[in-house]
Amino acid sequence: MIIDFHTHIFPPSVGKYRKLYLQKDKTLEALFSISKGKMATLEELIESMDYHGIDISVVMGMGWTDFGLARETNDYIIDAVRKYPDRIVGFGSINPAWGEEAIKEIQRFASKGLKGIGEIHPHSQGFDLGDKRVLDPIVEIASENSLIFLTHSSEPVGHQYPGKGTTTPEVLIRFIQTYPDLVIVCSHWGGGLPFYTLMPEIGEALKNVYFDSAASTFLYSARIFPVVNGLLGASKILFGTDYPLLNQNRIINQIKNSNLSDDEKDSILGYNAAKLLNLVINSK
Repeated sequence: MIIDFHTHIFPPSVGKYRKLYLQKDKTLEALFSISKGKMATLEELIESMDYHGIDISVVMGMGWTDFGLARETNDYIIDAVRKYPDRIVGFGSINPAWGEEAIKEIQRFASKGLKGIGEIHPHSQGFDLGDKRVLDPIVEIASENSLIFLTHSSEPVGHQYPGKGTTTPEVLIRFIQTYPDLVIVCSHWGGGLPFYTLMPEIGEALKNVYFDSAASTFLYSARIFPVVNGLLGASKILFGTDYPLLNQNRIINQIKNSNLSDDEKDSILGYNAAKLLNLVINSK
């Protein structure tokens, strides 16, 4: 069982009218104005999943700043789940700064079967993860609907890249400690937050927090898997690629070629995600 916990798909119109959409949305502009990154459709994702042996993908939008684009993409993801209910799990995207509009959109896509909120990009969306006035209503509705909250994360050091932003471990841990009962997935290894679990109070705060490996080969060496396993345990790690930024096999091969045990590899590649998403699968 292999579950890719972090993928992106786009309505065909976004790729077709790329320049127009880049002008409409600040997050899309930050991620794609410099690079010529691919904007994959659902059909392209399914084809790639078949080729690389992926059983299920969690699909999501970006941290949109344009409400129309957010709704259009959420509808596309809702339809993707309908078409491939055994292969696609959907997350819906909003901007917490939209207030009541964001709440209504979360209620709408949750009622259609989406299982999470994400990906959130606080930097480009223009809000602070520490702002309780903005986040309290979002967390409340997420909890009421048992939604997972997936946020972009970035490193406080290292090279710059499109969309890196400022959601660093310092920002993340304040958010995590403010909402200890919220199930949170920190993408891109939480910007290195697992390394701080050598501090007991940080480790204790992460009871409902998980880390995905999205874009890992661009950020860390393959040693990241055994290192984080040693710090947190395999149960906290979710295999994610950031497709279409990466083909799935690059990170799969890192996991399979690591010195982790077979059980740890299986947990990271799929069983952790299945448990988190409440999917019914065959036991190990």
